[in-house]
Amino acid sequence: MNARAVLAGGLLVGALGIAILWAAGVDFPVAVPPGLVILGIGAAVVLGFRTAWADAIGGFLGLFVIVGFVLSGINGEGFDNLLGDNGATVAFGQVVQLVGVVVAAVSGAVLVSRRG
Repeated sequence: MNARAVLAGGLLVGALGIAILWAAGVDFPVAVPPGLVILGIGAAVVLGFRTAWADAIGGFLGLFVIVGFVLSGINGEGFDNLLGDNGATVAFGQVVQLVGVVVAAVSGAVLVSRRG
């Protein structure tokens, strides 16, 4: 499997994690969680445009969600989700999301660094 497929797959797994969180009843600011849409579009961009900027965008989106998770930990929400304080399904969704976006951030960085 090539790194671009890993990057896109990481973004899609991150989006799946958000969908699980949504289905488990986690409140989002709008009807459809923005991260779900953004990560899905990011995966399409990575697969549709085989350029360094597309790889950078994909990696940045993964990093952006990681930073958002850490910042949400300031008020306890993200880490409460992760530790199961809001239920097992929410914890599972949070783990799926984090695994996906960490894979995306790392593979995006690898792709960008290979291009010099």
